[in-house]
Amino acid sequence: MTTLADLAELVRAPAALSVPGDVVAGAAAAGALGSRTPALAGASVLLYWAGMAANDWADRGLDAVERPERPIPSGRVTPAAAVGLAAGLTAAGVGLAAAVGGRRAAALAVPLAATIWGYDLLAKNTAAGPAVMAACRGLDVLLGASGGRMTRALPAAVTVAAHTWTVTALSRREVSGADAALPMRTLAGTALVAASAAIPRARRAAVHSGATDQDGATDEVGARVSRTRSAGVAAVLPVVLAGWYAARYGAAQAEVIRDPSAGRVRAAVGAGITGLPALQGALTARGGAGLLGLAVAAAAPLGRRLARKVSPT
Repeated sequence: MTTLADLAELVRAPAALSVPGDVVAGAAAAGALGSRTPALAGASVLLYWAGMAANDWADRGLDAVERPERPIPSGRVTPAAAVGLAAGLTAAGVGLAAAVGGRRAAALAVPLAATIWGYDLLAKNTAAGPAVMAACRGLDVLLGASGGRMTRALPAAVTVAAHTWTVTALSRREVSGADAALPMRTLAGTALVAASAAIPRARRAAVHSGATDQDGATDEVGARVSRTRSAGVAAVLPVVLAGWYAARYGAAQAEVIRDPSAGRVRAAVGAGITGLPALQGALTARGGAGLLGLAVAAAAPLGRRLARKVSPT
């Protein structure tokens, strides 16, 4: 009999902690943070879980040879239940996004769902696989930005997509192991991703006109000092969070360079998945929501602890 624990393993439930930060980072960048952001994040999680279930359904024959302990080949979840769950979660995710975000959110949720299924059924084992998976995450960031100026969220979407490319490229060598060249390339990509998240976003300076009296001038000086201090904190926080992301994920990739065995590759993939919230937190803080960025980044250590119980890969 299939249990909730079996279904949680099928959809890689703990790995979903890496998903809401996409939507939050996109919303922060686009100036669209609001009451509907949590619901869009929920829709994103549903689509992520759908992709995990569809992935294992599509890979059931290969997993029977390489990973017979997984839910479908072990007989704990039937193929019909897995594909049915994937379809149901997809419909729920798209429906929730459309209900709370209207046409603009639906216009992103539908291609996001199609790209997820396209990856699982067609692209995963091709040279296009990493790029298609990267597109999934990029669209996820833009889903969060659907209520604002989406063009402002494009840099965040590209950054998360680039990170996803590195994780996906490594994941293709989880069973066979990798040559040292692959982690060297992904590590270089990680450095660029971290740097892009740490660069402060350009802000327009306030324009003041007219004369002020002495008291007004004093108040203006005080306000400028306060703004300078706030700007300093706002600039430092993305750097700190991006550095945390780079240190954690980069160290795991450095281990793969030293020892490119399958076990080290799986550990690096896990670090890339569970470390993503730190990157999303940096992007959220870069978008002007520092405290929310810290909250997003806090999912990283929690995800690592939960990954010890249910593998995120």
